[in-house]
Amino acid sequence: MDPHKFHGKNIPHIKLDPKMTIEQLVDVFASSGYNGRQLGEAAKLFAKMIKDDATICLTVSGAMTPVGFGGIIKTLIERGFIDWIITTGANVYHEDHFAWGLPVKQGHFDVDDMKLYENEIVRIRDIYIKFYETLEAEDQIIQKMFEDKFTDKPFTTAEFCNMMGKISKEKAKHPEKSFITAAYEYDVPVYISTMKDSSLALNLAVHRLQNKVYSLDFVKEIIEQASILYNSKKSGILELGGGVPKNTAQQTGPLLDQILRRDDGGQDYVIQITDARPDTGGLSGATLQEGKSWGKVQDAHHDMITVYADATIAFPILALYVLSNQKARKPKRLYKKLDKYYEKLSKDYFKTPGITRSKLKKVKKN
Repeated sequence: MDPHKFHGKNIPHIKLDPKMTIEQLVDVFASSGYNGRQLGEAAKLFAKMIKDDATICLTVSGAMTPVGFGGIIKTLIERGFIDWIITTGANVYHEDHFAWGLPVKQGHFDVDDMKLYENEIVRIRDIYIKFYETLEAEDQIIQKMFEDKFTDKPFTTAEFCNMMGKISKEKAKHPEKSFITAAYEYDVPVYISTMKDSSLALNLAVHRLQNKVYSLDFVKEIIEQASILYNSKKSGILELGGGVPKNTAQQTGPLLDQILRRDDGGQDYVIQITDARPDTGGLSGATLQEGKSWGKVQDAHHDMITVYADATIAFPILALYVLSNQKARKPKRLYKKLDKYYEKLSKDYFKTPGITRSKLKKVKKN
């Protein structure tokens, strides 16, 4: 449809009903304009990804778990709506507080942080965390978890999180309050895009000082991530914020095409919820359409939606919408398939020589 012609849908004179469902509310958003329309269309695209049985990656930047949103992620995992995850180490670290029953409370953002420091309170915007009862307690848990794990051979962050989920599932006070334990149960790989930039890595320092070496095989895990895309008939991403998690998921396309020359084409669907601007040149605000020039997405004109909004507002709406109208899917259990996927990509790479984009262009012309 030519967007330069006067043939769009009519804008309704919107009426709200006290008995409206989340589906009806999303329809209201989708029939309006601006970011309300983008939010409504994003919710419907999320439903389409699920209907099409796409392999769905959730990327999470920022501090989403301290506000309790790990519970939403857990529910989506249990329904089979999230197949793999890329997040920051901070989100994994803080999610574990809930499993072990460590205190996290609502606080205030307009405060004197010198006084908070004296009162041993750590602040994330308006969320309060106790220094000793929460952070120090969590540090002891992490240190004990990995005192004798992964010091004998290279590991990936997916293996790290799977082990963390296993231990918290078996020993934590409230294992049901963690998407990391749910990911372990449902074999959902959880990758940490910046392992060293988190308290998870900081807690390995006490063991490294005792000459225990931790060798993160980051190259293996980026190949694993690309192999998930390579072995999926349809693939999509739901991005909460931007940052390194966003790029880690999107770079699967360039690894397959630019480096390994597989002519895969990138993601079929992407939903981005961000408050970052595109004109500053940062990846967080970069448009999904720009990603086409890199081969990160299949089609710059279809199934790519950016919602400029706070993820703490938009994400629950998207999640509740699909939970309300989509049947649960059978878990893909990708964690147990990673070795097979890796081997398939490796075998094809050595078996069939890749082709550069310029050569491919000539072949398609002829």
